[in-house]
Amino acid sequence: MSMGSSSKGSTTAQPYINVTPLIDVLLVLLIIFMVVTPLKPSRFKADIPTQRDPNEDLSKLKPNPLTLVVSISPDLQLKLNQDAIGSVNDTGPLSQKLTQVFQQRKVQRAYRPGMETRTELPEEERIEKTVFVKAPRAAKYGDVVKVIDALKGAGANPVGLQVDDLPCLGQRLPLISLNGATDK
Repeated sequence: MSMGSSSKGSTTAQPYINVTPLIDVLLVLLIIFMVVTPLKPSRFKADIPTQRDPNEDLSKLKPNPLTLVVSISPDLQLKLNQDAIGSVNDTGPLSQKLTQVFQQRKVQRAYRPGMETRTELPEEERIEKTVFVKAPRAAKYGDVVKVIDALKGAGANPVGLQVDDLPCLGQRLPLISLNGATDK
């Protein structure tokens, strides 16, 4: 504030706000936000399957033996490839089983298709850890998110979503199938 004199000779305080420091702070904040904004993830990768030829014979199509499917039943029970493994409200057994399966796959070197020769990548990224979540359309969003969180916590990557009314091959998929060995 500056002091000024009035015509009567008394001094009164006149308000004066120096905005230069405020502008400096705002410019620094603007620069920080401009630098940080490109670093945040703004989208996710979505692999959408292509349309199959309706004349294609699906009976000859063999499922990947390393495929893991977590099914959520309408009563919120969980199944891992047809084996009961807990419920949506208690995902601990599911996480433990998946951690065990992924560890066995690491020991047995069960790599994703196309990753067998990619030695420049760490082995942890090459291991097949794809898990699909199959839930009824009527399932609550929060219940599916609980299961996805448990899968991610166990190391599953990527996680795919599937609705229950899609046709399936009707075969029971083994948890691990390398050289004829299966884990039930």
